[in-house]
Amino acid sequence: MAGKIIGEMELSRIGLVGLAVMGQNLALNIAEKGFPISVYNRSSNKVDETVDRAKKEGNLPLRGYHDPKEFVLSIQKPRAIVILVKAGFPVDQTIGVLSQFLEAGDCIIDGGNEWYENTERRAAAVKEKGLLYLGMGVSGGEDGARNGPSLMPGGSRQAYEYIEDIVKKVAAQVNDGPCVTYVGDGGAGNFVKMVHNGIEYGDMQLISEAYDVLKSVGRFTNPELHEIFTQWNKGELESFLIEITSEIFAVKDDKGEGELVDKVLDKTGMKGTGKWTVQQAADLSIAAPTIEASLDSRFLSGLKDERVAAASVFAEAGLKDGLTTHDVDKQQLVDDVRKALYASKICSYAQGMNLLRAKSIEKNWNLNLGELARIWKGGCIIRAVFLDRIKTAYDRNPALASLLVDSEFANEIVQRQAAWRRVVSLAISVGVSTPGMSASLAYFDTYRRARLPANLLQAQRDYFGAHTYERVDLPGSFHTEWHKLAIKK
Repeated sequence: MAGKIIGEMELSRIGLVGLAVMGQNLALNIAEKGFPISVYNRSSNKVDETVDRAKKEGNLPLRGYHDPKEFVLSIQKPRAIVILVKAGFPVDQTIGVLSQFLEAGDCIIDGGNEWYENTERRAAAVKEKGLLYLGMGVSGGEDGARNGPSLMPGGSRQAYEYIEDIVKKVAAQVNDGPCVTYVGDGGAGNFVKMVHNGIEYGDMQLISEAYDVLKSVGRFTNPELHEIFTQWNKGELESFLIEITSEIFAVKDDKGEGELVDKVLDKTGMKGTGKWTVQQAADLSIAAPTIEASLDSRFLSGLKDERVAAASVFAEAGLKDGLTTHDVDKQQLVDDVRKALYASKICSYAQGMNLLRAKSIEKNWNLNLGELARIWKGGCIIRAVFLDRIKTAYDRNPALASLLVDSEFANEIVQRQAAWRRVVSLAISVGVSTPGMSASLAYFDTYRRARLPANLLQAQRDYFGAHTYERVDLPGSFHTEWHKLAIKK
């Protein structure tokens, strides 16, 4: 849609509220793609800063406003306004301010990491005023926002159509199209972004464990780790996270000797989406042990003082570090860890995709898992060549029960499982924790078995709680008075 003229002023094609780093960069990206944009922020200095950047970066078609009414009126109808403020109350507050000046048919697009039920609540609330609503996941960090993110819009289909031409140009571009798609109704966009972040948690944990095994057991230096990860990024593990990891190992400490990575405190932060992912998995009875292990590891990392004290206590109790005397074939270790990382990664993504499918069924969102894998191929944090394989798997079979049973992935896991077991066993033997790799391996070993010891669990439940059980040889439910039949000694 072309901008309309009122007096001397051409109306903007879209508006954006919230000019922290992500908001500024996305606004400049939109302007750079040729779409005139109006911006607003409660702190007026952020507005001025963004306008100055637009001038310096090519005199981009971006106008800043210090008054919310003037901001809204500067946008052509039907208006589309992206909100990029902190999740929770600030979003409700911003909607309250904007809705005073919006008209029926205008749409609000929340681009934050929001809980999907909040999006559905807000969509229902603004619908009473005739407004449309989208919850749009935005992944890729500040660089992605400026140069091409992965976008996951969900909610009003009509609202998506308002901005489809914009987001298709603003999103990252890959060989089979822009990294954006209409995800589904309601809070589907936010939910998909949440699970994306949960998968990201798992990816980062698995990479950290690979690093720990190579450094602690293999005694590789940071320059050597830089080379290892650089080589890995040329093969099956090629991805944004492997790429930046290789670069991290090469950064020198600007305040002292050695590499900066060794001076970073081993205490991990988080913003909540990983926890939400694990909670949703539990609510839907979907096993997500790799993602859960990554969350637990972040919790434990936060206990820095306790861990330092515990290390001293166990050293005094005689627990010796098994690393110093352990001799390994370093080249074999590198190859084994690479294979273990790849196999673990398959399991982690399988868990995330199963969670998406389960929620899609519950909410009738009709999520296209292959298309979601496609839009994650560029722009986002988990972008990787590996996602092409996932898209192909779901293209072959949209009803695929799990990535583990896709023929190609199944063959790859079988080819790597011996190395995977060696890495986990070695780590256990020397006291290096690999919770993500171990959880992935246990997930695989559990999923591939036709019979599990759950028969004993059911017998125990029936024994103490009369919960009944099913039999493998007869239909129906059964209860046994086990205590009467047990042979007492």
